[in-house]
This record gives sequence, C-alpha cells and structure tokens, in this order.
Amino acid sequence: MSESSGKSGSGALRELALLFGRLGFTAFGGPAAHIALFEEEVVRRRKWLTHGEFLDLLGVTNLIPGPNSTEMVIHVGQIRAGFRGMVVAGAAFILPASLIVGVCAWLYVRFGGLPQAEGILYGVKPVVLAVIAQALWGLGGKVAEKRPQALVAVLATAAVWFGAGELMVLLFAGGIMAVRAAAVHGLARHVRGLALLALFAAVFIGLTAMLPDDGGSARPFSLTALFLFFFKVGSVLYGSGYVLIAFIESSLVSHWGWLTQTQLLDAVAVGQVTPGPLFTAATFIGFLLAGVSGAAVGTLGIFLPSFVFVGLSGPLIPKIRQSVLAGAFLDGVNAASLALMAVVTLRLGIGILVDPVSALIAVCCAYALFRYRINSTWLVAGGAAGGLALSLL
Repeated sequence: MSESSGKSGSGALRELALLFGRLGFTAFGGPAAHIALFEEEVVRRRKWLTHGEFLDLLGVTNLIPGPNSTEMVIHVGQIRAGFRGMVVAGAAFILPASLIVGVCAWLYVRFGGLPQAEGILYGVKPVVLAVIAQALWGLGGKVAEKRPQALVAVLATAAVWFGAGELMVLLFAGGIMAVRAAAVHGLARHVRGLALLALFAAVFIGLTAMLPDDGGSARPFSLTALFLFFFKVGSVLYGSGYVLIAFIESSLVSHWGWLTQTQLLDAVAVGQVTPGPLFTAATFIGFLLAGVSGAAVGTLGIFLPSFVFVGLSGPLIPKIRQSVLAGAFLDGVNAASLALMAVVTLRLGIGILVDPVSALIAVCCAYALFRYRINSTWLVAGGAAGGLALSLL
C-alpha cells in the first residue's frame, strides 16, 4: 500500500465521508468519468493508493457484478478504514445521488414531467470527456511500460470495439497473461495461484446461482418483491449500467406491468442528467411505485450486493498479488479494464463533440487538467453553468 493508505479512526472516516459525499453530488458522466475522478482524488491528490493498487481494484471491480464506480468507492473505504470505511464511503457516494434522484422523482410525480436539462448536459459532457482522457493517460502509462500488458490492452480494445462481450474479454485477457506466466515460470510451482483464481470464481458464481429466478409471469407489487428484484439485478449485472435497463424492461414493464415504457425511459433520463451511478434509476422507479419507502427499498436492493462482493473480494487482492500466476491474471484484467474505458471514451467522444463549441470546451478543459491540474469538480460546475447559459441565449 501507499504510505498514507490504511489510516484508521474517525479521521479516516471523516475524510472518506467528505470526499465521496462531494463526489456523490458532483460526479457526472457515468462509470468511466467516475473512475477518472477517483484516480485524480485518490491517487494523484491524496496518494491514498499507488497507480498499481488503483489498477488492481479496477480490475477486480470489473470481474465482479454490480456498478464498477460504486464498488471502487467501497474498495477504497475498506482499504482506508476497514468495514466502517466501506460502509461510510459507499453510503457517502450513493446517498447524495439517490436524494437528488428522489427529488426528481417527486417533481416528476407532482408535475407530470421532467425539467429540461439539455443545456446543462451540453456543457458538462465535454468536460467529462476531458477528465476521462486525463485518467486514461495516467493509468495507461503504467500499462504501456510492460510490453505484454500493452499488447493485451490493444487486442482487448479492438475486441470490445467490434462487439465482443466485456466479461469474456476480461477473462480472456487475464487468461493470456496467466498462460504466459505459467510458460515463463513453470506451472507446477503455482498451484496456489490456480487455487486462488478458482476460489475467486467459485464464490461469485455460487452466490449468483443461489439467487431466486424472477420468472416471466405477472406478480402483484410488494416492497419485498421490489427489493428481491433489484437485489438480484445488483448481484448478476455485468457491464454497462445500461444493461440494468434491459432487466427492468423485461421484468417490470413487459412481464409484471408495474411500469410503463415511458416511465422507464424517463427513469433512464434522470439517471443521465444527475450525478452518481446510473443504478440510482432504482431509486426513481421505487419512488414511482411506492413513494419514499419504495425509493429506499429500491436503492438498498440494487446497491447492497456491491458491499457483499467487495467485502469478499477485497481481502483476496493482496493474496492474488503474492502469486505469480494469479498476479499475472490480474495484470491482464487490468489491461483489459483500461481497454473498456478507452472504447467508452471513443464512443462518448463521437456523440459529445458534435460542433466546434463542444470541441473547444473539451480541448480547453483537457489543457487545464493536464497543464494546471485544476480540480475537475470546478470544471464540471463551470461546464454546467456555461451550458445552461448557452441554452438560455
């Protein structure tokens, strides 16, 4: 660990609450942007983790189900202050976003629509793109120093770009590096590494397999059924947060009839224009179905599995690093994780840089970040204010 990591006591808890509470109110742009913001705050500014430690956490969060950015927060909290740090950091990041989404849901129910936010998004998105690019540059440099990892990252980027499944790419990249390590160092001496990898896979496959099946038949609404639905989704969902929408559409809209298609699309829109994880769409949907109680139950259900998975996987990370074979597997996963971020950045850029003004905002923000290390929170706030001003002209 870095020198300043592992701090215990109320001071560490307060630091975690302040940092991730602020980010919970200001972290726009989705998981890739959140990871970039965390890298800036946790690695470069506070030096709680090294780049290598941060990459290890990123690799593991991509291997387990649930929202990657939220799980990164929980991991950092666990490293800084144990179980209490896990809870404090996770809650500090989730609750502000959930409260904002809850207010939006109340306004939606009260007035039958959503306030227009296109102007704010227009100004924020180019800033987010610049923040992600800066994080990729910093993290990618560590991977590029090692030729095998760099090659795996290039291959993984191409595979994801052309439609390969994210989880399969991660596992394949890790497998390539593990096979290479076995060939270089000899397989017989690394039985422990194989056992760790097998245990890691068995724990998460076993937990998700034990969860009840939602089925396709209609069922009456209840808070218990709502909690179990979102708990299962949070326990099995890999990849982009947008996969969540497919689960909701299939069960809550098509089969159970709890929501309309319009309400689902509006929930997605709220998740996009508010800070924090897209999984807070569960808060919005819960409020529509059962008011404040439904919002609380939906939020708890969707995020609780992340605390369980991080609590189980966190202690394994140092042990994985102690094994040559398991560490090589994690190196491959780390390289592929950056490839996922790179593809997201490219696709976002195509949709965000739609005119000279948006391109100029992105370039100016990138210059400010790389040259002057300006805190990205201020840039996001400035982008939101500028976009809103432009929309009112």
